[in-house]
Amino acid sequence: MSTPQPLPCGPSPSAASSAAALERTLTYRLHRLHKLTDSDSQSAYPEHTGLSMSDGRCLTTIGTFEPLSVKELAEKANLNKGQASRAAQALVDQALVLKKDHPGDGRGVVLTLTPSGRQVFERAMAMVAQRNEQIFGCLTAQEQATLSTVFDRLIAHARPR
Repeated sequence: MSTPQPLPCGPSPSAASSAAALERTLTYRLHRLHKLTDSDSQSAYPEHTGLSMSDGRCLTTIGTFEPLSVKELAEKANLNKGQASRAAQALVDQALVLKKDHPGDGRGVVLTLTPSGRQVFERAMAMVAQRNEQIFGCLTAQEQATLSTVFDRLIAHARPR
């Protein structure tokens, strides 16, 4: 009977090459960057706006694209309709967003910022610009422009047809 050979320590060569391959994929790298930057944003939103990151992102979406329906808020903020509805209601409850009946749809609503919501929106957008500069500040202006163009193409390509 032969003696079993000990297994090598550490990942096998194929596992190591798989890990290296995974680390170079776009989705892995985007997710990693997202996690690294979101941790700072988690504290930046409350500090600059008094809102949670989720509510702050919804407020900036409404302020940027108003007037919006809840369905449009969901699409623009990358949320499902239930999440968008709850976020919109939270912002209405804080008197930052006004919710009116949609003139062309008896069941729908239109979301717009209130004057106090506009003030918070301005602070939030200044914070977003600052965060964007912190994240992309390591790139030259040309690299930032190229990356922006590449992201636009990838988003257009990934959209459902």
